[in-house]
Amino acid sequence: MNMLQLMTIVGLLATGMGVALLGSVKLALARKLKIDEARVGGMVSVFGLAMIPVMLTVGFITDLVGKQPVVIGGSLLMAGSIVLLARSSTYWPALLSVLLLSAGWATLINVINPISLFAFPGTEAYALNLACFFFGLGAFLTPLVVAYLVRRLGLRAALLALAGFVLLTAVLGFIVDFSTLTQPPGQAAATTSANGGIATLLGDAMLWLCAFGLFFYAPLEATMGAWATTYLGDKGVSEGSAPGLLSVFWLLFTGSRLATAFILPKGSEAALVLALSALCIGVWTAVVFSRRRGMAIGSVVVAGLVFGPIFPTIMALLLGHFPQSLHGRAVGLFFAVGGLGWTAIPMLIGAYAQRTSVQRGFVMAAASAVGLCAIALALFLSASG
Repeated sequence: MNMLQLMTIVGLLATGMGVALLGSVKLALARKLKIDEARVGGMVSVFGLAMIPVMLTVGFITDLVGKQPVVIGGSLLMAGSIVLLARSSTYWPALLSVLLLSAGWATLINVINPISLFAFPGTEAYALNLACFFFGLGAFLTPLVVAYLVRRLGLRAALLALAGFVLLTAVLGFIVDFSTLTQPPGQAAATTSANGGIATLLGDAMLWLCAFGLFFYAPLEATMGAWATTYLGDKGVSEGSAPGLLSVFWLLFTGSRLATAFILPKGSEAALVLALSALCIGVWTAVVFSRRRGMAIGSVVVAGLVFGPIFPTIMALLLGHFPQSLHGRAVGLFFAVGGLGWTAIPMLIGAYAQRTSVQRGFVMAAASAVGLCAIALALFLSASG
């Protein structure tokens, strides 16, 4: 393993940790700050809300100043925010730390995904599915590591230890020679003819297809992650077993990305996204209409296998289509559009479920799966043409 690979893996683990951190520490943090669930929810919302404008802005900065300052700056900001969270004793400093955490996370995730094309040479789908495997591994391990550290060291020391791990990405960022990162290995020559500038991106249908692919896909992942245990409980799964089944979902979700990285043939990315999108409709149809406990469990388990490769493979299509000089802005716009669906559709599902039931609320997730399938068909036709 070379330094670039080590920095990329550490950065991916750190960003995976970033999305799982608040959920992992919220109980201990609420006790420390003496806040209720409404304020905890406000902190979680701030993380998601701040991500969209930061991601868009950082995309321009990355293409302007290069990857190294963004890697180092994002890591330092993320580590500093966790230190501030560790030192916070009241709500408002903690809320500020979450805002900074979102900004640091968005900065680092914007640049670390394109860097994976250099760190893991091969096809774009191989590099990004492997990268997202490490990201998912970080998210999966964070609750376990946090629980252990809080039990042994207390909340403050646990957060400081996690900040130290994030800081390692910045240290490695100073060591890695970024001048060697030119054109990503394996990128098709035909994709390097695009002119620089935002007009090129906005005028290219591939950007919009990929961005709206994320717009419709992200709510599927977020909805299953947020409501699977409630749904399983309503179908007769015990309170003790439901979290375990959610862990199985995340394990299969992460493992399917690793498998895709090694077995997906070059040129079949769009076909895979279309096939998995069609399966998404089947999964959500089963979820909405299931009446038996076994079908509910099977739907959640199968969802992990189906959902996992979709995001990295769509991003592989995006980054494979544009030259490196546009990757920062392409990723920024990709997440900005996708983040709207990530935020809005789960909110609609939650509001509808509150008036009816969680299972009936999943009809909106099924509709989002239909939208994803339509976008996937357009991507497939575009790639075939």
